[in-house]
Amino acid sequence: MSREHRTRSRANPGGTRDLGLGEVLEFGARKPAWFKVPAPGGARYRELRREMEAEGLHTVCQEAACPNIGDCWERGTATFMILGDTCTRRCGFCNVKTGKPTFNDPLEPLRVAQSVKRMGLRHAVVTSVDRDDLPDLGASAFVGVIRSIRRFSPGTKVEVLTPDFRGEEMPLARVIAERPDVFNHNVETVPRLYPLARRGSRFLRSCRVLRNAKEMGGDGVVTKSGLMTGLGESREELLETFGVLREHGVQVLTVGQYLRPTRDHLPVVRYWHPDEFADLEREAYALGFEAVAAGPLVRSSYFAEQTLERAAEPVATNAAGVPAGEPAGVATAP
Repeated sequence: MSREHRTRSRANPGGTRDLGLGEVLEFGARKPAWFKVPAPGGARYRELRREMEAEGLHTVCQEAACPNIGDCWERGTATFMILGDTCTRRCGFCNVKTGKPTFNDPLEPLRVAQSVKRMGLRHAVVTSVDRDDLPDLGASAFVGVIRSIRRFSPGTKVEVLTPDFRGEEMPLARVIAERPDVFNHNVETVPRLYPLARRGSRFLRSCRVLRNAKEMGGDGVVTKSGLMTGLGESREELLETFGVLREHGVQVLTVGQYLRPTRDHLPVVRYWHPDEFADLEREAYALGFEAVAAGPLVRSSYFAEQTLERAAEPVATNAAGVPAGEPAGVATAP
């Protein structure tokens, strides 16, 4: 008997029934009212877009179709994506294209740093696609960007959002040796959903990356991670994951709603209500996180400067574990 071969896609990587996704929302279905945001198009947004295009730079804001692009760019902040726009992995939720990367620009760190200076950024976020094809897994590019920003814009805080470097310590050590102000590595989802959403990655390996970064960087480096909701995880699974992150030394946490980019990506199981995000934020503070941003439109780099400031300044908390003077359930914001 012949067997039909079907290539697995992002939306159907295999094993979805076993993982218990159950009923999912149809692609294109109307989103709840709390997702409505103004369309980007302000003067500052247009200026930054021209800057990026002129320099041939990529931003995760554009590649990942971030809903906050208008807000962030109007405030003069952007997340630079280095090492090209093609990823060697194929996460089911991610809008960045997958394939065999060919990008290699030794001058990219200088171009990024010069743009940071021209844009007058106080806090620059630098991330990358996964580059499992490179001998150092992309670490040298992060080193170059950090050094270049320190040289051209010494007053700018630098946050790096890195891949897991396949769990190898040497690439990580090279990045941490440059003393970024924030080391961010997102675990993205709860452990049960890794075979579905993060093929090629492992939850505990990502946790070890975060723990090693903190041990290598000490008090000079703030550690940060983020997760999505909406892929079928439960509140209990999220809280358990928060606890594991705290055990691995993570100081800053972001939690936001997954939005399906295209029909070819994993479906949304449900949209979490803002009140549920408020509950998650309270629980995260109670676990000891120093700064938490949780909400439907929160993304890893959203209000990155403000969450770093919160982590750098010890604050008193009320009985609910939320910073005193801040209403329970309100994400960290300026």
